Amino acid sequence: MTAPASPSKPLIYRILDAIERLGDKLPDPVFIFAWFIGALVLASVVCAALGVSAVNPVDGEVLRAQSLLAPENVRQLLVEMPRTLTGFAPLGYVLLIMLGAGLAERVGLLPAALRVLMGAAPKRLITPMVILIGLLANQAADSGFVILLPLAGVAFAAAGRHPIAGIAAAFAGVVGSFAGNPLPGQFDALILGLTEPAARLIDKGWTANLVGNWFFTAAGALVFIPVAWFVTDRIVEPRLGPWRPADGRAAMAAPLDPAERRGLRIAGLVALAVLATWAALALAPGAPLVDPEAAGPARWTPFFRSLVAGFFVLFLSTGLAYGLAVGAIRSDKDVVRLCADSMAAMAPYIVLAFAAAHFIAMFSWSNLGAITAIHGAEALRASGLPIPVLLMGLVLLTAALDMLIGSASAKWAALAPVLVPMLMLVGVSPEMTTAAYRMGDSTVNMASPLMPYFGLGLAFCQRWKPDFGVGGLISAMLPYSAAMMAAGVLMTGLWAAFELPLGPAAGVHYTPPTGTVAP
Repeated sequence: MTAPASPSKPLIYRILDAIERLGDKLPDPVFIFAWFIGALVLASVVCAALGVSAVNPVDGEVLRAQSLLAPENVRQLLVEMPRTLTGFAPLGYVLLIMLGAGLAERVGLLPAALRVLMGAAPKRLITPMVILIGLLANQAADSGFVILLPLAGVAFAAAGRHPIAGIAAAFAGVVGSFAGNPLPGQFDALILGLTEPAARLIDKGWTANLVGNWFFTAAGALVFIPVAWFVTDRIVEPRLGPWRPADGRAAMAAPLDPAERRGLRIAGLVALAVLATWAALALAPGAPLVDPEAAGPARWTPFFRSLVAGFFVLFLSTGLAYGLAVGAIRSDKDVVRLCADSMAAMAPYIVLAFAAAHFIAMFSWSNLGAITAIHGAEALRASGLPIPVLLMGLVLLTAALDMLIGSASAKWAALAPVLVPMLMLVGVSPEMTTAAYRMGDSTVNMASPLMPYFGLGLAFCQRWKPDFGVGGLISAMLPYSAAMMAAGVLMTGLWAAFELPLGPAAGVHYTPPTGTVAP
């Protein structure tokens, strides 16, 4: 018998190509949000007319679907429109950091620094380095999206590799950092801070342990790095094909000239001064970046939250130093012009932020997100499944909700008061519930066009390939999403089955106080 001819492409490539073609037929992300807003308005009117509701099993409050065409919601939409836009947290992060990073890029500091780093780093280790830095990026809040994604593209291009593969690997790392991070940081304080009041609905004395997920997230990093490395080097980059630079970025591999080397030395000294200043603001007596009223790791919350401003100062000051040293900046007018150019490049993202901010706000006003969360949580509890399987179901539930609510903190604010008490009453600790939630939230978001930073990632890709579309980014991120989701679900189930500690003094199981009655 003659073996059938093998297809010209592997099956997975053909599937991803089909997804890309389908995705490229989608409208621009701005109009995706516009269509979803229209569907949300219609759903809110129908659900309100049908009396769709849910009872919060913790406090007995009845949540009813609210029509977005009700007079009070129409008034809120029109009156609060400026505040809805300016209150959209990702917008502030992006614009502030890009104000400094844009200057550093345009004077040549970032490309020069990357040429040095890439010259010293083994080319085969660039992928895991980018993923590891992405996993560590949640220490700087959402600034990892703004800083690392474009730098990863430049780093891959400097090594002669496809820059979009670098952006995809960085995107997977930054999103994955919600559940895979070697070190606890500001996100732990944020997410476990939301867990605490939910747990106190059952146990009034329960206190959040801000390192209560440390062992779990450190193990998550060890799982995610090889998974994302394999996906990048064996699936995403080969599918993108060889990189053929069409512009002057090929010069990234050129050696530094004396002026650039001198500029890097001066910028390095300025960077050390900025780091020393930030350390003094956190460590000196009466330091303003420490909360004297808090105890334990919570004392450092102001420091972690100041890192966005810290990156702005770092990029701006080092960019100024380098630009003056190499002659790229000759007057104050050059500084303003370069900063204005960096803001002009962010104009498409500002338009996207307007649509995304209003979709998220209107979804909250409709109560549909909280109602969906309550019914999903009740279904999990009523299933009677073993705890490991129940927690794996929680990971999948969270992942499904990612398609409705992109913000990790907003989703947990709705889910925690329901899931944490319910699972405490079946013997699951608040730390374990939080860890399972984080695992589900850290995988699907990266492939969803509704994710607040998806449009930003697309914009960075289009700097290298102007015709790169929504479908291209979805098809590039889906392999990461599927692989990391499978690994995360399995890890969560095994963690609960073997009853491994989640962090110092934090285990899988919880025993309700004597006399507790289920709400």
